Amino acid sequence: MSPRPRRKHVVTAAAAALALAGGALALGIATRDGADDGLADACHGSVAVEEARNFFDGAELEGKGHTGEWVGHETDWCSVWARDTDRSTTLRLQIRPAAAHRSSGAAEESGAAPIGHGWNGSVDVRGRPRAAVLVDCAPLAGKGLLVLSEATEDADELTAGRIRDVARLATETARRAADRFDCEGALGQRPETVDRTGVATRPAAGAEATCRDVVSPRNARLARVTTVDEYPAGRALTEECRVNRGEHDHVRLNAYYGPSALQEKYLDDRYPGSVTGSRTRSHACRGGLGTAYFKLTPPKRGDGRPAPVDAPTAEVFDELLTAFARSSGARHGCPIK
Repeated sequence: MSPRPRRKHVVTAAAAALALAGGALALGIATRDGADDGLADACHGSVAVEEARNFFDGAELEGKGHTGEWVGHETDWCSVWARDTDRSTTLRLQIRPAAAHRSSGAAEESGAAPIGHGWNGSVDVRGRPRAAVLVDCAPLAGKGLLVLSEATEDADELTAGRIRDVARLATETARRAADRFDCEGALGQRPETVDRTGVATRPAAGAEATCRDVVSPRNARLARVTTVDEYPAGRALTEECRVNRGEHDHVRLNAYYGPSALQEKYLDDRYPGSVTGSRTRSHACRGGLGTAYFKLTPPKRGDGRPAPVDAPTAEVFDELLTAFARSSGARHGCPIK
């Protein structure tokens, strides 16, 4: 159940162009190369050096960083690797205000798990391990600080401890950066574990994660719901619940917060044809979560267009979206009536 490949291609292409542009802008702005303890100066001293060192089993480290513009906002990029290696495995970081949306790494992945441990954030272990943390930060555009981390090695090749270190790199870098920007948001704890359970298929009445309290017995009967596909529930920056109505018919429900919401809304506005038949609603949250964005994507016909639904089913879809928004919003401290 991968996120929309067609739209991901649009985002990836745009992100690549912007990243190249950002790199070109940044070359003369602030580039730092150093070894080991010198990494404390990279990304304005925000890199969580201890976590990076743990990832590389205590090896001496080298790194570089630069500051440039990303979607109109100042952003830090840093890379860290073990000295005397071919740099085939590198840790990468981005530090930017929540308003600098687009290509938000783990933050935009609908199948990512919540990073947990008191943080608003996500961790994704499909392919390269990636993590994202969002901290309330009134001084920054978008009222939030977003930190993204990534390892350039497939998660299947890494131990559980090293995957956890990627998550810790995001949280502990966010802790340092929050101090640098005078952020007022509450900070969580260093993650002890990373949730790798992934998607689970359950009867609608037995939903216990992102689909919990979404499908009532009445609506399950009216919409002919069989099962739900759900991910671990928490405070991930993008969430998904898939409601199955037979083998080839399903309704997808997504929730987006912070830069993830900004990106999804931007894409829907720019490519309105891609959301024909979808139902959406927005709700203002506090701090960096910004205006949450909730969406129901209806079943598709063979040609990719929305399948027709009768009036009773349309009413059920509206109720599913409302129930999902309430459940997700409650988890994120953003109550919805």
